This record gives sequence, C-alpha cells and structure tokens, in this order.
Amino acid sequence: MKNKIRFVQGNEACVEGAMYAGIDFFAGYPITPSTEIMEHLASRLPESGGRFIQMEDEISSMCAVIGASLTGRKSMTATSGPGFSLKQEAIGYACMAEIPCVIANVQRGGPSTGNPTHVSQGDVNQARWGTHGDHSIIALTASNHQDVFQITVDAFNMAETYRTPVILLLDEAVGHMREKLIIPEAGELDVVSRLRTSLGRDVDYHPYLPREDGRLPMSDFGGEHKFNVTGLFHDMWGFPSNNPKVIRGLLRHLTDKIENNIQSITRYKEHYLDDAEYIMVSYGSSARSAIHLAKERRARGEKMGVLELQSIWPFPAGLVREKCADAQAVLVVEMNMGQVFAQVKAAVKKPSRVFLGNRIDGKLITPTDIKTYFRVLQGRGV
Repeated sequence: MKNKIRFVQGNEACVEGAMYAGIDFFAGYPITPSTEIMEHLASRLPESGGRFIQMEDEISSMCAVIGASLTGRKSMTATSGPGFSLKQEAIGYACMAEIPCVIANVQRGGPSTGNPTHVSQGDVNQARWGTHGDHSIIALTASNHQDVFQITVDAFNMAETYRTPVILLLDEAVGHMREKLIIPEAGELDVVSRLRTSLGRDVDYHPYLPREDGRLPMSDFGGEHKFNVTGLFHDMWGFPSNNPKVIRGLLRHLTDKIENNIQSITRYKEHYLDDAEYIMVSYGSSARSAIHLAKERRARGEKMGVLELQSIWPFPAGLVREKCADAQAVLVVEMNMGQVFAQVKAAVKKPSRVFLGNRIDGKLITPTDIKTYFRVLQGRGV
C-alpha cells in the first residue's frame, strides 16, 4: 500500500500518529484547543478494535488511562491548561507506579481559564514540575504536522520503553492549522510493543525488578500474575516500604531510567547552524517563525540559524551548550515569560550572550516580532 497523503489539522496528525503507534484506549474530556484529538479518536478507535470513552472530567480520564494501561493497553488522553492541571496527581501516580501512557497537552493561554482559543507555550515548567516529589518526565513537541505525527509515535515508544508517562507538549497554533501529512506505510517506522514478562503463572513475579538493560517487563493486570500497584514507596513486589535503602533505590531508578538515557530521548532539528553567528533556540509554533526569519535573513547575507528543540524534558543541556558554543548571541524564541530561556541560559558557557525574544498576549510570535528583538540587540552592539 502506498503512503497516504492527507491535508489535516495538527490535532489530526497527532491522532494519526497514535493510530500508527498502536493505541488501544483513549479516555478524555473535551477542552479547547485539544478537543479534535478526542473527536477523531472517538470514530477511529472502534474501527481498529480499540476503545474510546468520554469520562466525566479530566481527573477520571487520567485514572481510566492508567487502569487501561495496567491491563496491557496502549493508552492516551488529551487536554489543555486547566485539564492538565487536574491530571497532575494521577500523572505522579503513573510516574511512581511506572505505568506507560501518553498525555497530549495542546497549550493555550493561562493561568486559570486564561485564553481558551489562543496560543501559548506557558506549560513547559508545569510539564516538568506539575506533579510533586522527585521524579523525571519526558516531554516532546513539534512545529509541523509531519513531526507531530513522528513525535506521537516516539511518545508511545518511549512510554513503553521506559515505563513512564510521556507528555506531548503541543500548542494551539500547531493543533489547529492545516497542512500536508504523509502517513508512512505500516512497518516504515519502528513501533515498540509492550515488554511482557516471560515468567509463567507459578513463578514468583517481581513487577518492579529491572532487567540488566533497565527495562521492566510487565504482566497484564488481571492476567497470570497477582501483584500490588501503589503510589506509595514500594519494593520490587510493589508492596509499600519505609526502608530508606528501598526508597532511595526507587527514587534513583525513577530518575535515572530517563536522565541516563537523555541521548536516546533527545529530539531536535538544525536549521542553518553550520556557520551561524546568531542562533535562535525555539520549539513548537514559535520555531516556524524563527525558521522563516533565518531563511529570509540568510538570503541577505546574515548568518542566522535555528536550533529547534523537539524534546523539552529531560532538557538537552549538553546539546544546547554544544550547538550554541560559537554564537555571537543566542535568542530564545518562545511564547511565555522565559521558561526555556532559563534552561538555555543555565546550559551555555556564556549566559550573558543569551536573550529572550517572546510574546505572551495570545498571538503567535511572528518573524517581524523576532526581527525587532534582533534590532534591539544589534543596537546594543551585541
């Protein structure tokens, strides 16, 4: 079968990526600007033998996704600002109990109800720190529909590989604009299946005992093995423990399984970086404007480039440091008050050369906006 070519919204590209990755279950509650993900999966999932359910709210949606994943289903939910806030406790539970799942957050203005129909990128830090306690998280993003498709597949693969919730940190502009999407043939992209234990019914099963490669084989809840699942600190059998050695080992494992694999997790794109004197670091829909400006100024002889981040967490500090090492100035282009800017500034060797070019009024940051920031920098002699 030939590749399918579609003209779709970004939210639809996310749906197509989820279907390609083998999603079995979706639970959600409608909220602008993510609702199209839910609407399309409501019709697509039953066609492939999957299950869709609209829950009474965002809390129950996240809990349903956790339950379905424990029974062996590839599971996903989608939401935006206020709904993402409501999901945080259950996301923390999924981190602690090591339950693979995908959460799409199509960002809008906030805090509170904010600006439901307009774009923002203000949930970057919430994705990392929204749930309490020491933990690590994976958060991916993209600026175009082909990449939204790809990172959605990657999100499901990473969820299964690292037994963790993975956040798709999209934004309203990408979610609602339309452009071409080429859907690859089956088998063209790698799809990671659930790693199930090979132990039989009569063997002592340790649900939280990693293999040498760090992966934790799972047994479908309600299947051959009986095991305990809890949000408390727990031992290798899943039973609560107050043993300091057990607690320390568990927290190190939850963090290290992600932070120690940052090179495998990191996703990014380079645009005109080879000889760039001015580098823009950006992501999501903001990166589209940054890339447009870099292309335009290149045609006029100005050496501009863009480092487009597609994985925000764990933050690829080493990559940013390497790519920005020789830049005369680095401009972080985003639609918040400097959430990735702070990470970039902490990563590079010359933080005084890092500047923020942002917009926070619900409007998409444009190439003209970014050009204005560069004029200010050049006026300062940077």
